[in-house]
Amino acid sequence: MHEMALMGDILQLVERDAASREINQIEKIELVVGDLSNALPDALEMAFTVFRARGIGRLSSNAQLIILKEHAKAKCTVCAHEYEPEARLTICPECQLPSGRLIAGETFKVQSYEGS
Repeated sequence: MHEMALMGDILQLVERDAASREINQIEKIELVVGDLSNALPDALEMAFTVFRARGIGRLSSNAQLIILKEHAKAKCTVCAHEYEPEARLTICPECQLPSGRLIAGETFKVQSYEGS
């Protein structure tokens, strides 16, 4: 499960930033996870729970992980129709051409974190 490695990387990134700001305990991390980002929110939550239980780094024992889901959205480069694709490569439901360009849904980022 690559979500364990992803969560480890996220926590390292947040830890480094928290240390530079003299934040001793991280209370909350908000992630944006797109439908087509290749990351599973449930697996990320499980990985976060494992890291939190281990008491690693600056994570408080009550730290929260908030996952903001970004829905996939594509726009046809031929007819300009916007739609929700189920995969990266899709056929436009309006003109039936394989000309959709993803405009949302691939995001995977730390939106914010809180600590003291």
